[in-house]
Amino acid sequence: AFTEVPILAYAAKYASGFYGPFREAAEGAPRFGDRSTYQMDPPNADEALREVAQDIAEGADAVMVKPALPYLDIVRRVADAVQVPVSAYQVSGEYAMVEAAAANGWVDRERAILETLVAIRRAGAGQVLTYWAVEAARWLARG
Repeated sequence: AFTEVPILAYAAKYASGFYGPFREAAEGAPRFGDRSTYQMDPPNADEALREVAQDIAEGADAVMVKPALPYLDIVRRVADAVQVPVSAYQVSGEYAMVEAAAANGWVDRERAILETLVAIRRAGAGQVLTYWAVEAARWLARG
């Protein structure tokens, strides 16, 4: 019924330790159990390709890999396998990792952020969802 609305499927969402900061901030951590029953097992790379193919067969116009950095290999495999746009979601734990390192003076913040975004794009993501979108756009616009 939504023929004019593009669908972005969260096709490859892994059970990841990198979701923690968002869940804590949103008070969204499960009170019991976990979400691993409906998220993918991190060692299982082939499941992502099956899920992506199924989502496309069911009408997805684009697909998402989440989280991004720990699954760059999956982003690449998906991008090589499909003819729809591939997005990658840089989740709160990836953000927190760079922010903490920068706050401690261990990395150059801007350089590290841009490097992570370049890596995700280089892996094959046409779009990157990131907490740094506005900042990165400004940095890239200035050249």
